[in-house]
Amino acid sequence: MDARLNLFASQITGKAFKHLMAAGKVLKESTLPAATQELVSLRVSQINGCAVCIDMHTKEAAAAGETSVRLNLVAAWREAKVFTEAERAALELAEEGTRTADAAGGVGDEVWARASHHYDEEQLNALVLLVAFMNLANRLNLITQQPAGDYKVGQLH
Repeated sequence: MDARLNLFASQITGKAFKHLMAAGKVLKESTLPAATQELVSLRVSQINGCAVCIDMHTKEAAAAGETSVRLNLVAAWREAKVFTEAERAALELAEEGTRTADAAGGVGDEVWARASHHYDEEQLNALVLLVAFMNLANRLNLITQQPAGDYKVGQLH
């Protein structure tokens, strides 16, 4: 598969990506646990079918010490015993925040309450931004048919 556009060669996307990468750096440096960030990024990308981001986040998570068992079970996190209650709350919020059309109203109050129980206000801000950021990245990659499989750990950080 060939990409429809080279997003890194365009002047306009190059300028926009500088800001997006800066936003991504702010999220990486937040107090939201790094493992949670990678699990959420992976789950959002799985829901959206973004192979580029699935490739990136599985490799980044593995390089950071995430186990293959947990990475393989992200798609079925509800039935898996390997995630903490906090991670489950983040994954649930990520799913409802991604499936806004399916969720008929976005993130429900019970889902928000569970996330709020495990994360402070700064972490919740980071989590919300991360879900929105990943949905943006997924859509850019899907619209332009970016191929997956060649990502190297640290390539975009």
